[in-house]
Amino acid sequence: MIAQNYDATDVENNLLRQIKVKENQLKIAQESNMFYVAEALQSQLSKLKYQLFEMQDPEFQALMSLVDEI
Repeated sequence: MIAQNYDATDVENNLLRQIKVKENQLKIAQESNMFYVAEALQSQLSKLKYQLFEMQDPEFQALMSLVDEI
């Protein structure tokens, strides 16, 4: 159980790091008028933020703990 908490924390920290990198890349793409790159980065950023939301959602966590018990 404790190992799962550390793993979840590591995954969350990794997602936060990836989000920060994508936000910086998006800013550069927007400033450089790279419209298609910015659009792709925005899509990737949305997916990462959704993954982070899922990790922090208590209902999702409860569901995942049930799956882990099987």
